[in-house]
Order: sequence, then C-alpha cells, then structure tokens
Amino acid sequence: MTKPARQPHDRAMQLSPTLAWLVDAASGTASADRLLAELGAHLVADGLPLAGGALTLEVPHPLIARRTWLWRAGSGEVIEALGFAPGGPLTAPDSKSDDAGRQWLSGIAAGLVHAETIGPQPEGPSLAWIGPRPFIAPEIDALRQAARFAAAPLALLAARATLTAALEAYLGRRSAARVLAAPLRRNVGETIQAALLYADLRGFTAMSEQNPPAIVIAALDAWFDRVAGAVHAFGGEVLKFIGDGVLAIFPVVGENPRGACDAALRAVSAARAGMAHLDSERSRRGLSPLPFGAALHLGEMLWGNIGAADRLDFTAIGSAVNLVSRLEGLCRPLGKPVLISGALAAETDTPLIALGTHPLRGIATPCAVFTLPEA
Repeated sequence: MTKPARQPHDRAMQLSPTLAWLVDAASGTASADRLLAELGAHLVADGLPLAGGALTLEVPHPLIARRTWLWRAGSGEVIEALGFAPGGPLTAPDSKSDDAGRQWLSGIAAGLVHAETIGPQPEGPSLAWIGPRPFIAPEIDALRQAARFAAAPLALLAARATLTAALEAYLGRRSAARVLAAPLRRNVGETIQAALLYADLRGFTAMSEQNPPAIVIAALDAWFDRVAGAVHAFGGEVLKFIGDGVLAIFPVVGENPRGACDAALRAVSAARAGMAHLDSERSRRGLSPLPFGAALHLGEMLWGNIGAADRLDFTAIGSAVNLVSRLEGLCRPLGKPVLISGALAAETDTPLIALGTHPLRGIATPCAVFTLPEA
C-alpha cells in the first residue's frame, strides 16, 4: 500500500533541532546560564557562526534591576556580568568579566552583534549573539526564529527567577531554598544546630517618638545594613528583622560546630566596627549614636514553617532562640555590648572574658556568660 504524499503544510511543521528543543525541553532548564549555553550550542550545531551569546533578564531585586549572562562558544563557559543597558548589549562590564566585555564592545563597534528583545515589553528578556563576522540575512532569520520560540521558556525562567529573588530578599538564601523545595504546609521543617546571633538597638522607642518616620527608617536601614552585612560576609543568614532587632543563624556544617561559632564571633565584631564608623558619621551630622546589644549562643532549633493554615511564616523556634534573646537582655544590666553563652564559648579558641553565671528570664537553668575583650 503506497503512503499518501506528504502535504506542504506537513513539511512546514518540521522544526530544526534547535526549535524542537525550545518547544519540548528548554522549559525544564535549571537556570538562565544553562539555557543560554544549551541554546548557543544548539544554534552552533545547526550551523550558525557564533562566537558568543548573552541573555538578560529583568529581576525584582533590592540591588540589581537586571541580570545578564555571557556565553563563550569556544569554551562553553558562562559568566554573569552586570552593566547591560535595558534590552541592549554590554556597556559597562565589571572586573570579573572584562575580557568578555571587551569582546562584546569590540563586536558592537564592528557590527558583529545581533540582539532581540523577547516579547512585546521593552523591558522583557533579551537575547544577543556575536559572530566572527557580520551575520547574513538567512542567519539573522534563524536567530529571530530562535528568539521567537525561546519566548515561552524564557517567560517561565523569568517567573522562576522572580519568585526566587523575592523569596531570597524576604527570607534569605537558605530559607528561600527550603521554602521552594518543601511543601507549603505547617509542621514542615527540620531540627538544625546553629550559632545564633540576636542584636537589638538601644533607645529605639524614644528615638521613634522624638523623630519623624523618615529619620527613624533611615536609622533602622543603616543599622540593619551594618549587622546584616556582617552576618552575610561571614556565611550567616538573617532570619528575621523584629522591630529594631535582628535574629541571624550560622548553621553548623558537619559534626564540628567550631566554624559556625567562630563565624558568628567574627560577624559580631565586624558589626561593632561598622556601627562605630556609622556613629562617627552620625556625630558629624549632629545625630545621636545608635547603641546596641548583641548575644551569641549555640544550640538546636526547629527551622521551618509555622503559622495559620493559610498564612505561613518560615522561621526558627526552640529553646536556643529563647535563650539568645533573653541573653541579649542582659547586655544593659551587665554594661556589655556583646554577651556570649557558655555553650558557644566552649566551642571556640577566641579569647573571652568570663562574667559568671546568670539567671535568664523564663529559662530554667542559669547561663554561663562571657564577653569579648574591649578593643
């Protein structure tokens, strides 16, 4: 039996390997850099002369408006570069991507770059390609077709990046990863051991009553910048901003908690240095200093979901969290800016000064208390 002749529209529905991959598999790509690298490799396999490519996504982030990745065809390497103009090629490469940046700048000048904005919005994702020579019309048509078919996987990737960026901004990187990986239900979490840092401004209530909200918020932002910056610099994560207070954790990796304890001690020292510099600046502007107290403790906590059936919070609870907050409350009566529990002091070689054993409100067992030597 003879097969019916293939109709013209059947032939028109045949897709190149690149377009077929964009339709069938690209949406499952794990990240923007992998999508760029795999798309570039498919285009090269289709015979397009590419030296590199670039992908730019709009991301709602406190510091970064757009993220851009550069792909090199020769090595397959992908690097992230900041400084892309909206919808266009690289204009100001950072120090980590100078070589790739210079390649793009010279390619733009030589007319070797073809760029496409994906979708109807000017701030939408953009794809750009650089060739060893100017692209000819059939090659430009192929790149435009690839960009058109890339719209759906890029929209999914942009939505995923938006969700991740928003969660990281409000929860922190580790907590955001846990939320994305676990079910959105109560009683989902894990018990972890961590060094905890709790810090709190002094006299915040009086400052709030004596100053307009804009000044209070500016002071809070400056305070949070110093303490959170120090926490993040030493591998910790801010779990909560509680009024004018900060709860941060340094999770223990492996069996030995010493690394987490030392990181927490370095972070609190860095926060003190940052606040000392901030107070000097405030003094020059005729503003009052921002004194604070901080406490460090080592213990176990439940890290996970808690809340109402349809309104969850991702946080840490447990006796260790209670103890570190109560310990910080001793900073004022003991006249020390930093207090350290005996549990954490036992896991570090950092020189500390013993302050004796003290009862803590609501804690059954008195706590051995230490402090840092004064600078």
